[in-house]
Amino acid sequence: MFKRNGFITLLLPLVSMLIVSMFFGCNSQITRRKMMENKSNKEKAIAVLNSLQTRDMSVALEYISGQAYIQHNLDAGDGREGFLSLFEIPNVKFKVNIVRAFEDGDFVFTHTVYDFFGPKVGFDIFRFKDGKIVEHWDNLQEIVTETVSGRSQVNGPTEIKDPDKTEENKKLVERFVNDVLFGKNPEKITDYISTEKYYQHNPGVADGLDGLGNALKELAKAGMPMVYSKTYRILGEGTFVLTLSEGTFMKKHVAFFDLFRIEKSKIVEHWDTIEEIPAKETWKNKNGKF
Repeated sequence: MFKRNGFITLLLPLVSMLIVSMFFGCNSQITRRKMMENKSNKEKAIAVLNSLQTRDMSVALEYISGQAYIQHNLDAGDGREGFLSLFEIPNVKFKVNIVRAFEDGDFVFTHTVYDFFGPKVGFDIFRFKDGKIVEHWDNLQEIVTETVSGRSQVNGPTEIKDPDKTEENKKLVERFVNDVLFGKNPEKITDYISTEKYYQHNPGVADGLDGLGNALKELAKAGMPMVYSKTYRILGEGTFVLTLSEGTFMKKHVAFFDLFRIEKSKIVEHWDTIEEIPAKETWKNKNGKF
């Protein structure tokens, strides 16, 4: 009887510790889940991109829809499983540096420097529904260290100003795309781009209107004009506006993702990525680039 009571006496503290541990463990999980649920869509998108570097698959499982996730990166499989497969690539270390992040309704778009299979700069776009990511687009380009303007492909202002002018600035860029990029009224270029300052981050183009004009003339002279054929989406927040377009560059079928910064109703800065759209038979999903 003494031995049995002694065993119980020893057991009781262990049971108590187990109960306390289970309580606090469950409470910690509930707190973490509440914190994750209370994040904005922009914070969720940033967390998902950063999870590639931290290798924390639980973030992707939490924020990417398991029911419907449409992938437009044509080198990736469809569905959440396609994204999760990135965590399984052996001997690859992802580096992620998100330079800019914006939110427009159900959409979040980011401007990011990556290092996986080599350094790249890219734009990612996420569409949310009921707090989950349900669709993704991106456009990637290799980093160029020596640019014509001397500016990098990502440096420059990051602060979002004038959020109340988002729609006004998107309309301005839409008119610029139609008149200038589509060539309907190219003489109106000074209606849209500042003649006082125009900072260029395309690695092959110099600053200013002259820099842009000279680059386009040289391409046309070489028989390789830059042609925009269709714009699929225009997103923005405050002074920043992103366009997603299809066209031809260097005689290749490409996607143009262009980011513009607006001041006083004029475009004063431009970043972009140009990526070739691969042949359809090589696609790993059936959703198309756009």
